[in-house]
Amino acid sequence: MAASRGATRRREAEPSRAATPVARATPAAAPADLDRLIHDRTRLAIVSALAAQAPMSFTDLKAATDTSDGNLSVHARKLEEAGYLACSKSFEGRMPRTEYQLTARGRLALQKYLDHMEAIIRHARKAR
Repeated sequence: MAASRGATRRREAEPSRAATPVARATPAAAPADLDRLIHDRTRLAIVSALAAQAPMSFTDLKAATDTSDGNLSVHARKLEEAGYLACSKSFEGRMPRTEYQLTARGRLALQKYLDHMEAIIRHARKAR
């Protein structure tokens, strides 16, 4: 019986939330619409570094972003899975070499992110 009361409460709570008017922010000032994939500090650093200088080796990118091997590897993989960067692996002699490059999709995503951040900043300045 306790479970059905809890379920009833949840059902009752949903319509009241829907009935509450929600103040809609303008698209220029909606932080919730930011690309969460790029918004992460490490991933933003990776994408920004690659936008400024591409291609970059794993070692150079690690130094530019000030991250550990593991963090860079995980975040770069997420960006690669999203199609934001391309990874190529090769050998120089017997040494493995991993290089990253921003894709057209990644460059577009970064540009959209930067435009959105600029719009949020402009909106915040106007609100003063």
